[in-house]
Amino acid sequence: MAGARERKRAERRKRKRRAGNGVTPNAEEAVARANGEPAAVETFEERMARRYEERNAEARAKLEPLEPGERPTAVTVAAVVSAVLAVVFAVSAVLAIAGVDASGRDIRPAPIILFMLVFVVMTVGMWRARYWAVLGFQTLLLLVILASALGLVQVSTVPEAAATIALLAGAATLFYFMIRAMARIQMPSPPGAD
Repeated sequence: MAGARERKRAERRKRKRRAGNGVTPNAEEAVARANGEPAAVETFEERMARRYEERNAEARAKLEPLEPGERPTAVTVAAVVSAVLAVVFAVSAVLAIAGVDASGRDIRPAPIILFMLVFVVMTVGMWRARYWAVLGFQTLLLLVILASALGLVQVSTVPEAAATIALLAGAATLFYFMIRAMARIQMPSPPGAD
């Protein structure tokens, strides 16, 4: 059964090649035909994979690796935002430990301290231009983008809507600019640079 299907596919490919449907054989196929060898037919998936890999190689060639001690601007901005959030969580933890009234709710300081530590670690990692820290911060930005987009559904005042849209726009912009920075951080050093 499988053999019959393969034969039908091979026959279909031959008919398409003979019909001259505008597809020109690539150089390898032409060389194989000139040498009298059977030409390997490149499938659609193989052709698309090859094209994507060529585009990726072009994009990689345009990227410049980071110099020692260099940090992309987007990563610096993200490190500052992370540091500000770490300070906010630190102040919140101190207030929770001091027992400040929070509209009658009992606030436990342990989760707040955990979030503060996460932001401190991410701040230090991004300041040193570490890939894992940038990836972690982008994950948090994505959660903020999703939460603010869903939060737009239930806003009831114009100032709430404006603040939510500003948060959404700021997080999305920072997320976008950090993508290219991540590619530069992840780039290996060129051969012989050691």
